[in-house]
Order: sequence, then C-alpha cells, then structure tokens
Amino acid sequence: MAVKLRLTRMGAKKRPTYRIVATDSRRPRDGQYLELIGTYSPIDQDNQVKINEEVALKWLNNGAIPTDTVRNLFSKEGIMKKFADSKKKDK
Repeated sequence: MAVKLRLTRMGAKKRPTYRIVATDSRRPRDGQYLELIGTYSPIDQDNQVKINEEVALKWLNNGAIPTDTVRNLFSKEGIMKKFADSKKKDK
C-alpha cells in the first residue's frame, strides 16, 4: 500500500479549509483516510497551519510520501528539517 500525506478539502464553497491526512494513494481526495495529521486554512490572514509534529514524523519515517503542498507546509513548520536530521543521525 502506497501511503501519501495530502490535503483533504473541507469547508464551505469559496471558503476552503483543508485537513492534512495520511491516506492510501488510490483513495479519492475526500475519501477515507488512515490518520489525521493537521489542518490548514489558507483563507485566514496568517494562513493558519496546525500540525501534529509527532504523527507527521512517524508517517515520514514509515515511508509516506508527502505531496508538494504538504511538503511546503512541513518545511515552513520545520518538520522536513527534523526528518532530514534524523535520517542523517541514523547513518
């Protein structure tokens, strides 16, 4: 099973909010997911992002592949740097 970390659209018409989820890559965008990782609200003035860092790192360590947008959100929060540092430490 190929696990992806991607966005699931929520909210009203023209007022989107997104959930960051771990899901099987073959599932539909708004379909069933394995675990909720965080939320992202692009409409807010400060582009509010809430991410459970422990869960995100767990899925990255287990081989989940983030989409480009999720990778950018993780980078802004510093999660990708921590993931890279943990990979270097293991070697």
